[in-house]
Amino acid sequence: MSAIPVTIGRRMLHPAASADPGAFATSAPPAIGAPLVDTHGRVHRDLRISLTDRCSLRCTYCMPEQGNEWLAKTSILTLDEIVRIARVAAADGITTFRLTGGEPLLRTDIVEVVRRLSAITRPDGRPVEIAMTTNGIRLPELLPGLVDAGLNRLNISIDTLRRDRFHDLTRRDRLDDVLDGIAAAAASALRPLKLNAVAMRDVNDDELVDLVEFAIAHDAQMRFIEQMPLDAGHTWDRTRMVTQDEILGALGRRWNLTPVPGRGGAPAARWTLDGGPHTVGVIASVTAPFCGDCDRLRLTADGQLRNCLFSTTEYDLLPILRAGGDDGEIDGMLRSCVHGKLPGHAINDPAFLQPARGMNAIGG
Repeated sequence: MSAIPVTIGRRMLHPAASADPGAFATSAPPAIGAPLVDTHGRVHRDLRISLTDRCSLRCTYCMPEQGNEWLAKTSILTLDEIVRIARVAAADGITTFRLTGGEPLLRTDIVEVVRRLSAITRPDGRPVEIAMTTNGIRLPELLPGLVDAGLNRLNISIDTLRRDRFHDLTRRDRLDDVLDGIAAAAASALRPLKLNAVAMRDVNDDELVDLVEFAIAHDAQMRFIEQMPLDAGHTWDRTRMVTQDEILGALGRRWNLTPVPGRGGAPAARWTLDGGPHTVGVIASVTAPFCGDCDRLRLTADGQLRNCLFSTTEYDLLPILRAGGDDGEIDGMLRSCVHGKLPGHAINDPAFLQPARGMNAIGG
């Protein structure tokens, strides 16, 4: 295992280097404070900030157990750099920052990250929202400080309730730690609390009902995710993916499912269980893409902007941050990234190329 600077895919090094060379040729680029609108009319309000590519688990659908090449410490964004980008993004209309990884709770300054970001206000004076996606392992010790610092929402990953399966999936014997983290979150005031599971054929597809019942018992919403081609080993097999229709079929044998209207830009479509109040969500990126309503951008731990989870192009903010660039240049890079966003991810296109980075290096 090593830590080296990693260059992935095609990188744009300056706002002028847009994916479309004529991006702003017909008019002056918008000033800081204008909405981040792409060429398909989508307004961007969500920035997912990866804090590290490292993780305390080794989930099979995400990263290999051994031989990972971690980002070098020198390439990881500092807290001040993250806050600087976030302030410009908030001025441009970003309303939610979701902290991801890797595992964000491995970042030693995680409480201060939340505190500094939660102090950012939107142009109308309202605070931004701070959300986090985590495996939950360090939540019992860190959650009180995170809540005090301004954390608003929490998603916790839990793919199985069986110890043997958890070990096989994550290559670590940490199920009790994850369950303790979920219990701590359930005891907190953070709501809505969401639990995420990747549905996998012949792995955990016989636990779908059990996972929903577990979530209900913890006053949480269960969300199932279709397995996507984002593993570092590029071993994704469509036939191993459990589809949204299959998930709903299994749950429909236990509950009466009613679609919840008004999804907006949320990645999960939701259904009520037996008329409510409990709901279940499905993120069907493969069989029912929601690209037309996507309002998300991503910032990797090493300062690369991505306009899609499956993008093969990244927009490099590090030279701006570390060579004396001003906030206008950060804003310009955000706008170039948004302008280069394609209509959709094209997973179902025969010419689709899986991103070179694994999910842990992109950020959830």
